[in-house]
Amino acid sequence: MKYLSAIFAFCLILISLKGNAQTFQVALLKYNGGGDWYANPTSLTNLVDFCNKNIKTNIDKEYATVEVGSAELFNYPFVHMTGHGNVVFNDQEVSNLRAYLIGGGFLHISDNYGLDKFIRPQMKKLFPELDFVELPFDHPIYHQKYNFTNGPPKIHEHDGKPAQGFGLIWEGRLVCFYDYQCDLGDGWEDPDVHKDSPETRLRALQMGANMIQFVFTK
Repeated sequence: MKYLSAIFAFCLILISLKGNAQTFQVALLKYNGGGDWYANPTSLTNLVDFCNKNIKTNIDKEYATVEVGSAELFNYPFVHMTGHGNVVFNDQEVSNLRAYLIGGGFLHISDNYGLDKFIRPQMKKLFPELDFVELPFDHPIYHQKYNFTNGPPKIHEHDGKPAQGFGLIWEGRLVCFYDYQCDLGDGWEDPDVHKDSPETRLRALQMGANMIQFVFTK
């Protein structure tokens, strides 16, 4: 049933891309452990608006909120996760999220500063056979409508380290993109939240649009 839900959702993607008739949703991942999964409440709304206007997607303006262990996860082709703090996946959630990703889903993780030490061991529980690998700058996710010749844009300083994009690759397919020392989610928020320059915010939205385009055309 879960795989049928996934196939149904991804068929809707193809319909929307070809005929622009079917609206579909992206989702925010709600997780346990005490971390602030809800950290950037305006980010997905703004990303969806940008994508609908600039890459001609037909995404519902209202994003969903979905729990890690929910069967509803399989209804969303693109799921976004963020936060600053602790993350805990129980065994059922590990099984569910792994099945979602193997079945065709895509997870974007945006480190909102402080997430790294918590999310890495949890993702290792999902895929003990895989490690996060830094994606080369020529990876297609950086070269959709918008070109990022040096990888993900640096949105917020944090530790002053360069922005990095990591991936989990299952049987040749990128199933999870993790931006680190980058903070794309913050860059998608309303302009008055972080006071980022228009140029910085535009780069963040363009990189987000690249992810959406990459996922929805694969």
